[in-house]
Amino acid sequence: MDSGEKKRILVVGGSGFLGQHLLHELDTACGKMPPYDVAFAHHRPVPPPELLGSLSLNSRTESDLRSGECFEVISEGEGVPHVIINCAAVSIPRACEVDPAAAMDINVPTSLIDWLSSFRDDSILLIHLSTDQVYEGLKSFYKEEDETAPVNMYGKSKVAAEKFISENCSNFVILRCSIIYGPQTISPVTKSLPIQWINSVLSCGKEVEFFHDEFRCPVYVKDVVSVISTLTKKWLSDGNQMKLVLNVGGPDRLSRAQMAEAVADYRGYDCSLIKPVSASSINRGVASPADISMDVSRLVRLLRINPISFKDGVRFTLENCSWPL
Repeated sequence: MDSGEKKRILVVGGSGFLGQHLLHELDTACGKMPPYDVAFAHHRPVPPPELLGSLSLNSRTESDLRSGECFEVISEGEGVPHVIINCAAVSIPRACEVDPAAAMDINVPTSLIDWLSSFRDDSILLIHLSTDQVYEGLKSFYKEEDETAPVNMYGKSKVAAEKFISENCSNFVILRCSIIYGPQTISPVTKSLPIQWINSVLSCGKEVEFFHDEFRCPVYVKDVVSVISTLTKKWLSDGNQMKLVLNVGGPDRLSRAQMAEAVADYRGYDCSLIKPVSASSINRGVASPADISMDVSRLVRLLRINPISFKDGVRFTLENCSWPL
């Protein structure tokens, strides 16, 4: 890779929750070494004006992962990217169950990979966001080499994506993320954010049910951004072949009830409002794995990133909701 060439980064799904946090980080890095040209693709019909007003990015385009038409526009206008970060997905499990065809079409980035493959260029890195729901959920602290056996269409579409990427990309990193939480974005996303939702329902002073027997390793959004930023800098600095799968979760194995308790402790809410119930007592219209907590020791060892505790993440999320943190 030419060390003097200005590095180009493309974020697909840039108007989403993680995408906006990531764009802010990349935009902040512009002008530093190495210099970046950052473009992003978004699914919204009109790019969010609040987001555009906060960034100095030079390119954005509406995306359709089914057709892939936007990618040709990007390469013709900005050149071939050195790093592509794919944050786009149908990430609500029930929505995937209702429309499995759309889940497969969007979550398996066929058009993106076809476009990338057309360059026949080994100097491009794809960083792809996957999920902890690729695991079956029958034990604690899954490792990356454990079998993937998803119980719902969301997980199945993500496993299909991982397989497609590993078979068709020369260089890739697949990030199996747990629940990503953190402050609202500058252009608010419409989906419910976990900490904000818990805070909202507990603030009403009424009893609320939370699952006590589904376990995850929720991860603070800024830690996910740090993982992506570190991988990007590593690739742009040395360009060594990279074929990697990483679990990306926080250090704490928590049930939804324990997550709610952490919010209640920070806000001073009455913990008796939290009513623990079994996940099996409610039909959500989609199967959900019981325990997909993850071992993140590979992440810590390779990138030297130690995700913050859930307790600290709750404080950072609720204490300072301005943009940026």
